[in-house]
Amino acid sequence: MSRKSAIWATTGAVAVLLILTIYFASKPKDLKSITGAVLRQDTDLGKQLPIANAQISLGDNLSEGVATSDSAGRFQVRLRRDVRVGQMATLHVRHPGYRPMDLSEYLLDRLYIIRMAPIDQTADGSLAAPMVLSDIRVRSATRSEISVNAGSALKTFEVVNTGDVPCDRHGPCSPDGKWKATVGGASLDAGENNSFHDVRLSCIAGPCPFTKIEKNSFSDGGSHIGVTIRNWSDTTTFLLEAEVSHITSGDVILQSFPAIFDRTMSFTLPASAQGPSIEATVNGKEIVFPLGPTLDLSWAVCTVKTSGDGTKLYRCVLKSGYRFQ
Repeated sequence: MSRKSAIWATTGAVAVLLILTIYFASKPKDLKSITGAVLRQDTDLGKQLPIANAQISLGDNLSEGVATSDSAGRFQVRLRRDVRVGQMATLHVRHPGYRPMDLSEYLLDRLYIIRMAPIDQTADGSLAAPMVLSDIRVRSATRSEISVNAGSALKTFEVVNTGDVPCDRHGPCSPDGKWKATVGGASLDAGENNSFHDVRLSCIAGPCPFTKIEKNSFSDGGSHIGVTIRNWSDTTTFLLEAEVSHITSGDVILQSFPAIFDRTMSFTLPASAQGPSIEATVNGKEIVFPLGPTLDLSWAVCTVKTSGDGTKLYRCVLKSGYRFQ
């Protein structure tokens, strides 16, 4: 092959490769799903709260069924296999407490943020006097250890020694190795289901300056405490004192207050919380509303989201005809 023919062959191969690249780059791609979030419409960013249980679908049967937003407002709509990137579609968004929305959108690989306006009227469109909820508290129970003061305990003990006796290097000796010493101590046992706290140790008699705590197993309290003393002078007397607590298990009632933004109430409960309920004053009357496993309230739609450590985030949105004070 001549040099000129080789150049033409190379140029032709490059041109074919360029045409194929442009073709595949411009060819519409299939789109498997679209993802986004549904929020409450409000000019205050702090009040653009997630909307759970919103129904999202596409017109012309472009979606595979209807998607439902979760407690964080997130949704994912699965598309039919023949739907392409850039195709125009109508998003239908529905929720009983919000105005229905029909949005014309190009189907792209992006996040769709949908803000819905709440319905502040009754079903017939007329304004109604809402029922007012005030003084709202969240009540739950948790199993916990309860500590009850069961009195105090004390013990006196001596560390017997004779002062001014030189140490013969066979120990025990004073810290500087000069005088013969004695090591002694005492211990206390709190008994079953009891614990010591506020432990005090005092030297109450004898040449206390010539003593040293050799081993401390009392400062942190606990069911068993003890101390060892090194004494390198005459006999000393110590007093070991502590408060005693009796530990038992029982139910502890937790009460907290929710955060309220406009028509949405949010609160969290620890993983150990049981039997949550909401106490509120409704039009001047005190009422207790058990949440139960279905989160069924007559005046709000509630959702719950559980984090990795078991903490639960509850979010309740008022139904039409109610308002927070």
